[in-house]
Amino acid sequence: MILCAGESLIDMVPEGGAFRPLVGGSVYNTAVALGRLGQQTAYLWPVSRDPFGDQILRPLAEAGVDTSLCPRTDRLTTLALVALTNGEARYSFYDEGSAGRMLQWQDIAPLPDTVTALFAGGISLVPDPCGTTIETLIGRHHDRLPVMIDPNIRPLFITDPGAYRARLARLLPMADIVKLSSDDLEWLHPDLSSEDAARRVLDAGPRIVLQTGGAAGATAIWPGGTVTAPAVRTTVADTIGAGDTFNAGVLASLDRHGLLTKQGIARITPDQIVAALTLGAQAASITVSRPGANPPWSHEMPA
Repeated sequence: MILCAGESLIDMVPEGGAFRPLVGGSVYNTAVALGRLGQQTAYLWPVSRDPFGDQILRPLAEAGVDTSLCPRTDRLTTLALVALTNGEARYSFYDEGSAGRMLQWQDIAPLPDTVTALFAGGISLVPDPCGTTIETLIGRHHDRLPVMIDPNIRPLFITDPGAYRARLARLLPMADIVKLSSDDLEWLHPDLSSEDAARRVLDAGPRIVLQTGGAAGATAIWPGGTVTAPAVRTTVADTIGAGDTFNAGVLASLDRHGLLTKQGIARITPDQIVAALTLGAQAASITVSRPGANPPWSHEMPA
């Protein structure tokens, strides 16, 4: 079972001069997408008892995602105000004292033996105490479990860039797979090209670094070289949840082929990486073709 640990929130999406509340959050979207793709998935993040909390839990239940590790709290749900420019999403966050932000290590129950992989990332890595809590979770389990991290960097959310860079410098070497967008790489290493920045991350310890660039497709850099899979052409409604769905497709492909283990990732072949990138791109193309973070179900995927 793949455990996704990280933020859930409510995206306030522009609609007809007002805003429509839609469930979102980088790691949350990946958990829902994995469940919809048919993978055994669990989710870990505090869920508020406010009305938005029920809205957050519903899609997880519909996708068959295990939420037994989610603590319930009276703190409020994080809100993200979304601004769309030519279909590209930009976010402003309302998060102070929220249910997720206040996650403490003592709130997390022992992980069951059924957890076989860990995915984390997003804004849950940035503030404390939740950032320290997720860092501790990864630190205590990365020797045993394969870890994928997608920082999904939101510069406007980062109040202390130095502290966040230091956290990523500790976290990324503990990951087996790191996914970074072109924007992420530019933020991490503004003095380097995207490829050189990705290799700098790879040199820090991960087995594979995935670089995504929207219409440019996805590239994997690992000790065996570099492989690329093209983006899938589609009519774009917006890009909300695209990268999160891509992550789910990659994890689903690795899981289905028995590669989502420490040993499997270590012996992966170029063809297997291309298959993972391709499934990620196919899933993401469906998400961007419809408004909001609405990942595909398995029956919607190409045969």
